[in-house]
Amino acid sequence: MQTEIYTLAPTEFPPLLREIPDAPKQLYVRGALPSFEHKWLAVVGSRAITSYGRQVVRHLIEGLRGYPIVIVSGLAYGIDIESHKMALEVGLPTVSVPGSGLNWDVLYPRAHVNIAREILKKGGALLSEFEPDMRATPYTFPQRNRIMAGLCHATLVVEAHEQSGSLITARLTTEYNRELLVIPGSIFSKESRGTHQFLKLGATPVTETADILRALGIEERTHDSNTPESRTDLSPEEIRVFEILSEPRSRDELIQALAMSVSETNILLSTMEIKGLITEELGVIRIR
Repeated sequence: MQTEIYTLAPTEFPPLLREIPDAPKQLYVRGALPSFEHKWLAVVGSRAITSYGRQVVRHLIEGLRGYPIVIVSGLAYGIDIESHKMALEVGLPTVSVPGSGLNWDVLYPRAHVNIAREILKKGGALLSEFEPDMRATPYTFPQRNRIMAGLCHATLVVEAHEQSGSLITARLTTEYNRELLVIPGSIFSKESRGTHQFLKLGATPVTETADILRALGIEERTHDSNTPESRTDLSPEEIRVFEILSEPRSRDELIQALAMSVSETNILLSTMEIKGLITEELGVIRIR
């Protein structure tokens, strides 16, 4: 595992980054950059992540499991760190582009240093154009956003209010002629006002993982050997839970849909959670 900081000259940059008109002069890197043959996807959004945003990130990145995709984000609070965590959980390579240098004592935010170390441990990388001892400042974040947009074949904006820095990444994505993907949100949520602006301007709406795969030019698997119906280690009741959880649901909704007693359902769900098949967060149950 490469943990020391090293530099890349422009000729060594990921190919897409070399194409943008305002490419950096050099890059500092920790870790191993994933294959440039993969499709690179930036996932950005609000720091004030909502439960809806968290569900979206987990659901969509889970659906990308096993595909040749690199998840790129900025290590920040909210959508960024949730994207990194989920990529690590499903085994996708992930690259972080923080708004600071890469020395451990200045890496921003401090609360996510352990996640940054985990990214390296799992074969990903940290990348920055700033000198290693550069601390985060208000101007470093917009500056690094162009690198995230420039690295990637597409950018997925999950949630963003009207003044969100994620909208800078979205605008640059369109200027670089890359795919801009946007999650529709509630019309009542201020964290969706920014994303809806781009939907009105023609960005591609994403409502399922297949939308991301199409935008990246990846053929969706039609015969997945890991579908619930094809697994011999699942009971009929567990398969039924998988079918109901095609979208996350509350425990009460599951009890009603299963038409089982409360005690039987709770035992079933507890067993599935112990087996790592499902997870419950903030009262919402979803497939892992």
